[in-house]
Amino acid sequence: MDAGFPILFADGGGSRITPSAVYFPVEGEPIIGAAALRMRSLDPARTITSVKRLMGSRNVPVDEAERFPCPLTPAADGLRLRLDETTALSPEAVSATILSWLRAIAERAMEKEITRAVITVPAYFNDAQRAATKRAGELAGLTVERILNEPTAAALAYGLDRLGERSKVAVYDLGGGTFDISILELSDGVFQVLSTAGDTRLGGDDIDRALAAHLFGRANLGENADTPEVRAKLLDAAIRAKHALSEDEAFIVSVPFLSGTDSFECVVTQAQLAALATPIIDRTRNLCQRAISDSKLKLSEIDRVVLVGGSTRMPIVRKIAAEVFGQEPDTSQNPDEAVALGAVIQGGILSGRTQNVILLDVTPLSLGIETFGGLMNVILPRNTTIPAKAGELFTNAVAGQEAMQIRILQGEREMARDNWELGQFAINFDPGPKGHARVGVEFAIDANGILTVLGRDTKTQRDEILKIDNAAVDVNDEAVEAMISESIDYAFDDMNERVWTEAKMKSDELLPAVESALAQVDELLTGEDIEGVCAAADAVRVALKTHDARQLKEANQNLDHATEHMAALLVEKAMEESLKRKEIL
Repeated sequence: MDAGFPILFADGGGSRITPSAVYFPVEGEPIIGAAALRMRSLDPARTITSVKRLMGSRNVPVDEAERFPCPLTPAADGLRLRLDETTALSPEAVSATILSWLRAIAERAMEKEITRAVITVPAYFNDAQRAATKRAGELAGLTVERILNEPTAAALAYGLDRLGERSKVAVYDLGGGTFDISILELSDGVFQVLSTAGDTRLGGDDIDRALAAHLFGRANLGENADTPEVRAKLLDAAIRAKHALSEDEAFIVSVPFLSGTDSFECVVTQAQLAALATPIIDRTRNLCQRAISDSKLKLSEIDRVVLVGGSTRMPIVRKIAAEVFGQEPDTSQNPDEAVALGAVIQGGILSGRTQNVILLDVTPLSLGIETFGGLMNVILPRNTTIPAKAGELFTNAVAGQEAMQIRILQGEREMARDNWELGQFAINFDPGPKGHARVGVEFAIDANGILTVLGRDTKTQRDEILKIDNAAVDVNDEAVEAMISESIDYAFDDMNERVWTEAKMKSDELLPAVESALAQVDELLTGEDIEGVCAAADAVRVALKTHDARQLKEANQNLDHATEHMAALLVEKAMEESLKRKEIL
C-alpha cells in the first residue's frame, strides 16, 4: 500500500502475473512462472501446473490423474506428485515453491524481509484445502495472517464498498484451475457473503486442453506421434491461440518441428474456440443458478455482476455470464489482477493502513453470561458473522435481591466454570420479590472484533457498559481447537450436569411452594390427596441426594402431576377472596 493505493510488484521480466507453474530439473533449483511453462514442451514430466486442484486431496482424483504429467500417488498425509523414483512432492510443497518465488519478488521490491502474508483461495475451498494452503504458506516461511476468499478480494479491488446501501453483487470468478460464483451484499463498507457455489476442478485449463485436443486432431500426425512432448507443444500453442482470440477473430497456430521434422500450421477462429469452450463454460450456469437461489434474491435484485479471472476475457464467457444474470457484466478492472489487488487491500486493513472497509469475520467461540445455578447462557453462538448484536431479558432469582452480577463468558461448555471469563459488572435495581426485576443484557460485536456488553435495568433505564477489545475474535487457534475438542469430549457429561442443575433449580422452587400451598388448602383436600402430594415431595427430596438427573426430572414431573388438584383449589380460593373484597368495596 502506497499512500492508500494498492501496488502490485513486477518480476524481473516486468510482468505482474506469475503463472502457477514449476519446472523441477534433475539438478539445480526449480524454475517458476513463465520460464517453467517454456520448459513444458521440452520436459513435460517434470513441469507441474494447476497444482491448486490437488490442494487438500488425500486420494487421487479420477478426473485429474491423467491430466498431470507425472504420476499421482496417495500417502498417509495426502497426495504426492512423483517426479522420479526418488522424488515425490506434496501439492503444498509445489505451492510453497511458487509462494517463495513471489516472496522473493516482494523482498527485492521492498528491500526488506517479508514474513507475513494474505493468501486468497476460491470461496468454494473446503477446510482441508484451506488448511493445505496455509501449510504451503508456512513452508514458504510466511505467517499466513488471513486466508481470504477470492470473490471478496475481487469485491475489494473493484471498490464495491463504495456502492449504495444494501447493494447486491455477483462475483463470477473463472480462473485457470477453478470456478467460483459468490453473491455478496455490501452495506456501509461491510461485505456479507449471501451464497457461494463453485467447482474446484473447472477453469481455463480445461479450455486449453480441449483446444489442444482439437489441434492434435487437425495435425493428423498418427498414433506414433502421440507423445507427451507433442501434446505439450500443442497445449502451449492452444494457450497462445486462446489469449489472442479474446481480441482477434482469427489466429494462425504455428508449431515448428512439432514431430521430428514435421511442422504444423492452421487457422483457428473465435467461433471455433467458442464452440469448443461452450460445453465447459455451460457448467457454470447451474452453479450460478444455485448461488442465486441460495441467496434468496431475484435476478432483478442483483445490482452488478463482476468478472474475475483471466478466462473471463473470452467473449463466450462474457456472453454466457450476461445470459445467466440478465445484464452486461462489469469488466472495468483487469481480471487477472483484481484478486491480487484485493489481497493487498486486505493486508492494508490488517496493518491499519486502510480504513473504512470491513471484511466480515466470525466469532470462533460462543459468547454469553452465567445464569443462576452456574449455567452458561449463550447469547451469540459460535460462528456468528460479525458485526452482530443480540440480547435477552433476565430477572432476579431470589426475593430481596438488589443487584445482578453480569459475568461475561466465552466457550462451548454447558457450565460457566468450564468457560473463559472475559469480564464482569453489576446492575443495581430496587429490591422486590423473586421475578420482580427486569434486566436486559445485550451483546454487540463490531466489525473490528470489539465486544460491547450492555446491561440495563428496564425500570430505571440505568445502563452499565463493558468493552472487551478483540477478545471475541482474536483467540489463539490452538486454544479454540482445544475448547471445541473439550466440548465434544465432555458433551454427555456437560449435558447431564446442565439437566441436573436445571432439575435441581426446579426442585428448589417446587418444594417450598408445595409446603406453602398445603398450609393454605389442606382443609379442602382429602387425606388421600395430601398423602399423594407428600409422597411425591419426599420422592423429590430422595432424588436430590442421588445426583441422577433423569430420576430428579421424573420426580419433579410426578410432583407437578400430584399437585394439579391442589393448584386448582388455590386458584378457586384466590378468586373467591377477590370477589369478597370487591363486594365489601
